[in-house]
Amino acid sequence: AEYMGQFDLFECWLDGLTLDEATKKRLPSVPLIRGPLSSHEVLQRDIADHYNTYRFLEQFLHQPTKLANQVVVQIPWQQQKQLIEMYYSFDDIVAREMLGKKMSSKYRKDLDDVGEKTGIRLKSCRRQFDNFKRVYRIVEEMDGSLVDNICKHFLLSIELGTKYAAIVFLANSRFETSKKKLTYLSLHDFVYCANLMINNWTFGASYSTADDMDVDLDREFLQDLRDLRILLDRDNAESHKLELLEILKIDGVSNSILSDIESHYKALSRS
Repeated sequence: AEYMGQFDLFECWLDGLTLDEATKKRLPSVPLIRGPLSSHEVLQRDIADHYNTYRFLEQFLHQPTKLANQVVVQIPWQQQKQLIEMYYSFDDIVAREMLGKKMSSKYRKDLDDVGEKTGIRLKSCRRQFDNFKRVYRIVEEMDGSLVDNICKHFLLSIELGTKYAAIVFLANSRFETSKKKLTYLSLHDFVYCANLMINNWTFGASYSTADDMDVDLDREFLQDLRDLRILLDRDNAESHKLELLEILKIDGVSNSILSDIESHYKALSRS
């Protein structure tokens, strides 16, 4: 069979619309049909055929590199890419709710709460959860660039792959993103911060000499951060301030700037 590229129907299926719901949504745009079957019946049969095709293709969408090798449904390459991108797309509000949660079977059973809170249908929430979990399991032990690995194995765009990389990184590092004081932050905020950490704080960062993966934070760097905590001690902080000012004075920094640094040292050191 040849795939006819009904992407609006594919979106209905992804969103979890039932056959009846999809038929009602499409019916106003269908011309009146005269014959033994009504327009509603003809449309519903057509949508049912498409839904059956999507259910068949789903097994290959779980492993996108195999989609091109199946011969039952002939799909042009550009349409294959669009189907994959749509299947792995997600709602930011759903991803934000799932961020930091353990990708367990128990949590999957409780996705009704996510659906109610976000207004996204349960079937769609489950697809998005399963996709996050699938991507995480495939790439968590791979060496090299997290974004490249995701895009290569799931044939995703760089933009979508970058979002998945951030979600995988935050899940692997077990960042507590559900704290009350962080609720105002959007998924975009976390994706931005996570990708900065991936590019600068992991084994895959440009400064790192380790041949390892983006998903793991550089242990030496983390140890350096722990060592810096000694500066939070009041006595050590005062000594550090005096030494810093002395060095800056030797380097020729003006007295006005030195005075400004001394006055705002506490705020500057925290930033």
